[in-house]
Amino acid sequence: MASQRKRRPTIGLSMTSVDAHTLGVSFLSELLSESGYRTVTADSSVRDALDNPQKLNNAGLIEKWIRDNEINLLGFSYRLDPNDAVDTFGRLMYQLADRKMFEEDGGPLSRVYFAGLPDASRRVSGMYDGRVGTFCGDETPRETFEKLGLDISDAPAEFMETHPYDDMLMDFGRYVIQKGDYLSVKPVKRRYPEFGTSRDRVTLRISDGKKNGLPPLMRAHAGPYNADREEAVKEFIEWTKKLSDAGLLDVLSVGASQLSQEMFGEEWGGRPNGGGVPVNSAEEYRAIADAARPMLVRTYAGTKNRRRLAEMYEETMNMAWHALPFWWFSELDGRGPYDVPENLADNFDALDFAVSSGKPVEPNVPHHFSFRGADDTTYVVSAYLTAKAAKKRGLNELILQTMLNDPKYTWGVNDIAKARSSLKLVKTLEDENFRVYLQPRAGLDYLSHDTDKAMAQLAGVTALMDDIEAQNIYSPDIIHVVSYSEGRHLATPDVINESVQITRRALEIYRELKRKGEIPDMSADADVRERTGYLTENALAVINEIEKSVKEPYSPEGFYQIFKDGYLPVPHLMYLRDEFPEAVRWKTKIKNGSVDVYRNGSLLTPRERTALLKYR
Repeated sequence: MASQRKRRPTIGLSMTSVDAHTLGVSFLSELLSESGYRTVTADSSVRDALDNPQKLNNAGLIEKWIRDNEINLLGFSYRLDPNDAVDTFGRLMYQLADRKMFEEDGGPLSRVYFAGLPDASRRVSGMYDGRVGTFCGDETPRETFEKLGLDISDAPAEFMETHPYDDMLMDFGRYVIQKGDYLSVKPVKRRYPEFGTSRDRVTLRISDGKKNGLPPLMRAHAGPYNADREEAVKEFIEWTKKLSDAGLLDVLSVGASQLSQEMFGEEWGGRPNGGGVPVNSAEEYRAIADAARPMLVRTYAGTKNRRRLAEMYEETMNMAWHALPFWWFSELDGRGPYDVPENLADNFDALDFAVSSGKPVEPNVPHHFSFRGADDTTYVVSAYLTAKAAKKRGLNELILQTMLNDPKYTWGVNDIAKARSSLKLVKTLEDENFRVYLQPRAGLDYLSHDTDKAMAQLAGVTALMDDIEAQNIYSPDIIHVVSYSEGRHLATPDVINESVQITRRALEIYRELKRKGEIPDMSADADVRERTGYLTENALAVINEIEKSVKEPYSPEGFYQIFKDGYLPVPHLMYLRDEFPEAVRWKTKIKNGSVDVYRNGSLLTPRERTALLKYR
């Protein structure tokens, strides 16, 4: 008689509300679900409870969630400060043991897993003598299954496949790092009259670079973590001076903390900071800007009163450009206090101020849809919608951010197709009064915790950026450099500068190899051409249907209706699922390095899906 297969475990995935890094949880949920495993992701109430699991009511809520869902394997993710991660996880483990939640005490849990930065994972593993499984974030699907003790044969083949282009990018990245001459890269010399003055502008810097054959502008995000607020701000100003003195960076993005975004100028009390620079006064922003010269400076939009914040940013920092999340950084993703209509109105109000200031705007939008499981066409559609809305409000210059490796198992050819399709559609809006600038970046969770691998990945993704407009020597306009240490720890000024050097040298070498014909010409690649055509055609179909069906689509009310009607599917949305049933009803999955909507196991094109909205 054949042996009966062991019952598959139910897997619970959880994280705190203060940690906004949800992409890894969403991808793991998709991978396990596609493999036939039942997964349960913590809702907002459980996430809030996990912030302080030692409180009686919170501990009871967590226990109820685990028991009601019959969870056997529990995963807990915390990718912020390692000390906070270890402390919070320790309090959770104490409550689980105290409430007899483990199998040996008659409970449902057979094993617990921790996912965090490498230092936190190492400490957790040591504290529990290997009884807790740990993840650092760059595990392959195969390694994920092995760590969870699951049968690898259950995993869908489409999660295991790779593309030759991605192998080439990694080989190129390793070549750049092994060559080792990137440390010889020197600062760019800029001499236009406004450089480093209060009259300097990002568009002037881009124009000067193209006129003089200089590399793209280098932008980086920076911000130390320190529990002492005043010490943290002081340290960041010191960091800023170091970056300014090195001269390698053009644009400094202030990595402001969650509390800076949500409660600027208010009393914070004992609320958790959540990582980042805890800036809380106009004077502190002025000090940062003074230390930064001749770099341009910018920071987050905030999560409320965005117009007031934008006005203050202009006054104190001569803001390089404004970035607006539109739907996001609200109750929709747990990052802000506004409901979606309030949030959209607040963003459009801030947009009007940005237009009046004469500064560019970066819609900080498409990748946030991807973080919540959106298909690739939705990525493109959201880029176009926000760009057209900004133009209709009078904006003259738009910075189109393209996040590559999103999700991180996306193939490079699909990344190029998404970027080209977005750029193609947004550039149809260009005229004598509206200009678009391209700014690609590596994915949020793409870079490995292994330093050597991460350096090679950084060089490789730079080559990928150059292939977006493969025949345009002036593209991209700006590169958002993600520092190679991001998968392991926050980047220091030295790491940021070295990451810029790697990026600049990788770009030089890649272009030289292309001139010699030693690198494939991605401008003519058949896979990219086919996928770009598919995304563009279907994105246009969705946009046309939106413009026909939604009253005043390029307004706060229109954006709300677009989302509510289900034109922008987000199956992994963690908040407000009951308010937006049409947005979460569609199922997406990764296949052949692309993300698309599927129904009953078959591809459902965006054109077909949009047609179904009429009959819901």
